[in-house]
Amino acid sequence: MKFRYKEFVIAMAAVAVTAMGATSVKADTTDGNNANAGVSAAVSTIISTNDTASVAENPSVQTTAAEIYYGYTNLGIANVENYLNVREAAAEDAKLVGKMPVNAGCEILGEENGWYQIESGEVSGYVKAEYLMTGEAAKLKADEVATTMATVQTETLNVRNEANTDSPIIVQVGDSEKLQVVEQIDGWTKVAVDDMEGYVANEFVSVSVELEDALTMSEVNYGEGVSDVRVDLVSYALQFVGGRYVWGGTSLENGVDCSGFTMQILGKYGVSLPHSSAAQPASGTKIDPANAQPGDLFFYGNGGSINHVAIYIGGGQIVHASSAKTGIKISNAYYRTPICVVSYF
Repeated sequence: MKFRYKEFVIAMAAVAVTAMGATSVKADTTDGNNANAGVSAAVSTIISTNDTASVAENPSVQTTAAEIYYGYTNLGIANVENYLNVREAAAEDAKLVGKMPVNAGCEILGEENGWYQIESGEVSGYVKAEYLMTGEAAKLKADEVATTMATVQTETLNVRNEANTDSPIIVQVGDSEKLQVVEQIDGWTKVAVDDMEGYVANEFVSVSVELEDALTMSEVNYGEGVSDVRVDLVSYALQFVGGRYVWGGTSLENGVDCSGFTMQILGKYGVSLPHSSAAQPASGTKIDPANAQPGDLFFYGNGGSINHVAIYIGGGQIVHASSAKTGIKISNAYYRTPICVVSYF
């Protein structure tokens, strides 16, 4: 499993130093011009035992060292161009339960007929072994691709245009969202949100160097008012997860921006939308977010001004063309505070 608590890892590292006398802590510390400056990347050696609590209480207990990288004890890295499918069982036709982005990390739990059983983030399932980097190669790759992320630790976090509380708010993001760190300065962290950059106060985020997790896949079920066209629309939209983001783009194959993506997806189902996130709400009916159904659009922005749009896929998730770095991806529908939700069916 993935060790998620920094306090646990630090405690175990301390135990290892006492019990074994020679362990190492792997850190990524560079100068202030690097986003990783001063951030501990990972603890590379901890104690491996069936009873970690008893070891913590009695450091003299004899144990064996188990190397971990970025929170994983048996690291796997998705070795694909875009996304690696995670399935419910070790079979090509098994239900799709998630997708691992390129270079995402996972815990390898076992191997079965050319498949690895894995856990990554909230996703558990099986991936084709041929597409997963393991062993020393995975560790080297992890060092190369790990990213400094800021995790939101408040219900709603203001992202400001400049690093001061008098600066205008450009966007608000929700609790537990992870934002890519651009740089860190005194008391503030510059982060990327979709295709924007802004500043957040350090007191409301925790910063760490980590690997990307797998994305969950919402299953759209028939019934409960979900029409066939909505189910088909979401299934079609999800085929493009991992595709390119291109500013001003309208090609699902070669690259789209956020409104280009929604325009093309809904257009396939008879809904004509303009190529502008600010103009698209006028073509539908605004609804309460609590009543959103798969295929409805979530609009985001600041101060009533819309600058981003996404397709609701059910289960509290959206699919959207986010940024040039992340491309078309799945996110929590409330990763930003929506300005409005609009239905077209």
